[in-house]
Amino acid sequence: MALELDAGAGSRDEREPPGGPLTYEQFLEWADEDTLAEWVDGKVAFISPASADHQDLVLFLARLFAEFAEEHDAGRVLTAPFQMRLPNVRRGREPDLLFIAAANLARLEHNFLDGPADLVVEVVSPESVLRDRGEKFAEYELEGVPEYWILEPETRRSDFFTRSADGRYERAHPDASGVYRSAALPGFWLDVNWLWQRPLPKLAEVLRAWGPH
Repeated sequence: MALELDAGAGSRDEREPPGGPLTYEQFLEWADEDTLAEWVDGKVAFISPASADHQDLVLFLARLFAEFAEEHDAGRVLTAPFQMRLPNVRRGREPDLLFIAAANLARLEHNFLDGPADLVVEVVSPESVLRDRGEKFAEYELEGVPEYWILEPETRRSDFFTRSADGRYERAHPDASGVYRSAALPGFWLDVNWLWQRPLPKLAEVLRAWGPH
């Protein structure tokens, strides 16, 4: 299974976007893999480069998801910069991490996911709080992303949401021992305390904790 990771952060793209409203196809044609931007209702919305701590956490989670998904032939894991097109709300977002279940891999195009991922993780930075907890929360809920994680390293806050039968997000909680079990990727679990350890746990340590798959 291929894993696409961005271990570093580039500088803000200095090229001016084409004038006027852009279709999503025009946005993809203009942007490249180094462009830190999202498509919001025909407009280009630039995003700030990520910190090293932010990228470390994304990389840690991506390795865990990829290891588990590959072992179980469960699907594919991708990290930013990779677009997720949300057609109903006219957005092209770049989640920090997304998991696409095997049953939904037909949605995966060359340079974007055409529709919702099965699980999305956003790691919050100071400039993205309102976007991740407000705009994206509403968009992912409306577009049918089944599971959404919001992780905030500065405050060590973790929020997990799953979509209920009526299409609304409901908070999902770790168990009494601090273990969170994913609904979108059955069998996958993590100790929430792992997220805030410095240095982060090594993959081998997590695999020992998981035991035989």
